[in-house]
Amino acid sequence: MSPHRRSLNPFRVLLTHANFRRFWVGQTLSLIGTWMQSMALGWLALELSDSAFIVGLVASIGSLPILLFSLYAGVVVDRSDKLRLVTIAQTLLLLEAVLLWYLTWSGHINIPTLLVLALVGGAIASVEIPARQSLMIDLVGRDDLRDAIALNSSGFNLARIFGPAIAAAIIAKFGLAWCFGVNALSYLTVLIGLSRISLPPYTPVPALLSPLEGIREGLAYVLGDRRVRGLVEVVTVFSILGIPYLSLMPVMAREMLGLGAGGFGVMLSAVGIGGLAGALGLAAFAPRSRGRLLKYTSILYAALLVALSFIRVPGLAYVLLLAVGCVMIVNNALANTLMQSIVPDAFRGRLMAIYSLIVIGLPQVIGAFGAGAVARVFGVDAAIGGAAVLMLLYGWWAFRRYPEVTEL
Repeated sequence: MSPHRRSLNPFRVLLTHANFRRFWVGQTLSLIGTWMQSMALGWLALELSDSAFIVGLVASIGSLPILLFSLYAGVVVDRSDKLRLVTIAQTLLLLEAVLLWYLTWSGHINIPTLLVLALVGGAIASVEIPARQSLMIDLVGRDDLRDAIALNSSGFNLARIFGPAIAAAIIAKFGLAWCFGVNALSYLTVLIGLSRISLPPYTPVPALLSPLEGIREGLAYVLGDRRVRGLVEVVTVFSILGIPYLSLMPVMAREMLGLGAGGFGVMLSAVGIGGLAGALGLAAFAPRSRGRLLKYTSILYAALLVALSFIRVPGLAYVLLLAVGCVMIVNNALANTLMQSIVPDAFRGRLMAIYSLIVIGLPQVIGAFGAGAVARVFGVDAAIGGAAVLMLLYGWWAFRRYPEVTEL
């Protein structure tokens, strides 16, 4: 099958790789529950505190362990059975969701407890995320990695579409607690999928370096390759400044657009629909220059967020969030694909740990916390719009500094 013909079918990788199909179906169903929990956590934090700052704090505290432990976790992933690590982590996340459901259902939930549970979830995720990202190449091989990453993004956004909508219905009929309960059940689907994956027996990697030396070796690799360094710098800045708009969406829904939980769910679904369209488009059509497309989507992403900060009409906000979701996911998937296509297998776990640190850890710990503080003083529109202007300025400078990235 020619590369051109192959690229026209975004679902080809699901049909040709049984292991990836089992992983993708279970992961997507589980992510629906995860998005239900994410929406419920934001709304629960707002109900308990009535504070934009606390909403940002809850979002950021869960990513603190990712910021602190990801580099070490990357060394662990490079030296461990990735499938086993992911299975253990998913089991622990199921138990955390059960505890969150019980405490909310019984009325014992409060902000300190919410923060502790968020920390526990973040500690588990600090290992699970780089292990899951690194597992991808074992499921599909290097040639189909781009399609697999794009389809993984499509599953993420499919869940983003249905998760908030289902969560809004459950909150209205049964209450917030049952979003956490359904999420706990959803982890069973990914565990079933993982149990059916068949890979060659794992061969342990000899540990020639200490964990600290392994971290230093990984960082030296990133700094020594200008293509990787440029990608890491761009993703870092755009993640810190761009992604926190998602954590501020409960406040945006209520204060900027006058919406309740239902409207908030529609906003998240709009982002998901746009992201799904972008991910499927990227899987179906291979761009001639992925680096150049990364540059264009980076600038457009920032410009759309600037426009979003001025919107006060729900209908217009939904349309704009469709575009934001599409461009954001294409941008993220391109950066992930470019990194994984460059990195040698020996550094894959460590690079994916760095990637999870900058895409999940920094945006929430620094970005969401800072955005929440700015929103508290100047308003949510200033927090989103001001960060987006900085993104525009940095993007213009960064792609001039690293032409190697544009040429990928």
